[in-house]
Amino acid sequence: MAAAGAPTVEYAPGARKVTGDEVAKPFIAEIQETTSKLATEDRPKLVGFLANDDPAAAKYAEWTGKTFRRDGMNFELRQVDPEELEKALEDAGRDPAVHGMMVYYPVFGGRPSFYGGSHDDYLRDSVSLCKDVEGLCHFYRRTLYKNQRFVDADQARKCVLPCTPLAVVKVLEHLGAYDDQRPVGDRMAGKTVTIVNRSEVVGRPLAAMLANDGAVVYSVDINSTYKFLRGTVEPVSETTTTESLARESDVVVLGVPSESYKMDPSWVREGAIVVNVASHKNIDEVALLSSRPGVRFVPQVGKVTIAMLERNLLRLHGNFNGCEQLLWDSAAGCVASEKHT
Repeated sequence: MAAAGAPTVEYAPGARKVTGDEVAKPFIAEIQETTSKLATEDRPKLVGFLANDDPAAAKYAEWTGKTFRRDGMNFELRQVDPEELEKALEDAGRDPAVHGMMVYYPVFGGRPSFYGGSHDDYLRDSVSLCKDVEGLCHFYRRTLYKNQRFVDADQARKCVLPCTPLAVVKVLEHLGAYDDQRPVGDRMAGKTVTIVNRSEVVGRPLAAMLANDGAVVYSVDINSTYKFLRGTVEPVSETTTTESLARESDVVVLGVPSESYKMDPSWVREGAIVVNVASHKNIDEVALLSSRPGVRFVPQVGKVTIAMLERNLLRLHGNFNGCEQLLWDSAAGCVASEKHT
């Protein structure tokens, strides 16, 4: 419904705007039902670490806390000095009362680490796989790219996945892009996806996830474009343009962290799904919905992302609560846990 005084927008036939609330609603109900069955003292706890002065990160932490309390889980925000963050992660990793951890990045930005790569990357890998609610440590990155969907050889414990890419998958499932008549791992077969973003926390893992589900995925970044297929990455012709890829795509995902980037709505094919994961709208919403018949536009995925964060915490709690040690099975490339009572 348009706000008072706002101009009326006439959508093209079949076009509609899809809110994050619509997609998140069934997950929130599932989460609340699950937590309601847990004793108060047994409900999982997430600790967020804030080691920067970014007001957006502080707001996100506030929003996360309110959502977790609403849904029957515990959240604690710990503000720490950047130089003390590694030790704080180690301490929380040993604390049995903490079931999940997340860091509000960036902390050090592009600052290199003594151990190689950036220091923020090093911190991501310092989070215990038992408590990595964001699914960004080396173990979960490895399982994602290798399409290994379980933590253990018995396939009793599912891996967690990065929250925003997972939110996009849930959006696509909600809108019918996934064919649930096909076997798991092949439900995006026959679909073409263009993702304008190849960050290590959103664009690249999302491209791999959709490719591992059978889609042909074009990953567009500032200086290059690659084609992701299940387990492989191929360069595309230098004459290939973002416009040509978008025009043939069933799904377009926009994640450019810049207010100045705007995709031309005329590039979007009729009936396509457009998902905006950037903090800025990377396309003119009114022009898109009024000119492209059948298009479904999702302007924000934040509420779905928070729901996935909650689901990840519940999964970690189910997978590892009570585990005093983890044993690595090098032959199987997975872990086995031993619980002690």
